[in-house]
Amino acid sequence: MNLWELFVIAVGLSMDAFAVSICKGLSVRKLTLKHCLLAGLYFGGFQAAMPMAGYLLGIRFQQMITSVDHWIAFVLLCLIGGNMVRESLKNEEVDGLDDSFDVKTMLMLAVATSIDALAVGVTFAFLNVRIVPAVSFIGTVTFCLSAAGIKAGNLFGNKYESKAELAGGVILIVMGTKILLDHLGVL
Repeated sequence: MNLWELFVIAVGLSMDAFAVSICKGLSVRKLTLKHCLLAGLYFGGFQAAMPMAGYLLGIRFQQMITSVDHWIAFVLLCLIGGNMVRESLKNEEVDGLDDSFDVKTMLMLAVATSIDALAVGVTFAFLNVRIVPAVSFIGTVTFCLSAAGIKAGNLFGNKYESKAELAGGVILIVMGTKILLDHLGVL
């Protein structure tokens, strides 16, 4: 996997965290640098930790399923991406925004937005990705986008939240399809 492909996956994975950051930014009356850094650290940290955990799980089963690994990567990324697209099209209103940045609130949000990264980590094991640089890169991209999301939410409101999630879902579906086509020799 080259740097460009990893960047695209990192952006796709970070879209949930970005969308949640926008919502958190909406709830903050007086935005400070601390808000941006906290969101970046929580979301970026979990987006790095979850693929590592998935990788460690996947590596244990790698030899048993190497003949179908590209199909697993394709299905997982398409399911995750499809779910993100479906969620983005629901057009639900955000009620009662929580302006809390306490540990309990941020931990729940960080785990919720990084579950898909666990599945991506499993696919990384099958694709023999150099995991430490990959998860560091994913965490850094998510950190930056989450911090920016807090600021953007504070400035622009919830106008772009569903568009970010839709873009993230489409990106993951495209990457899953590319992985499958690469392994089938089509690309």
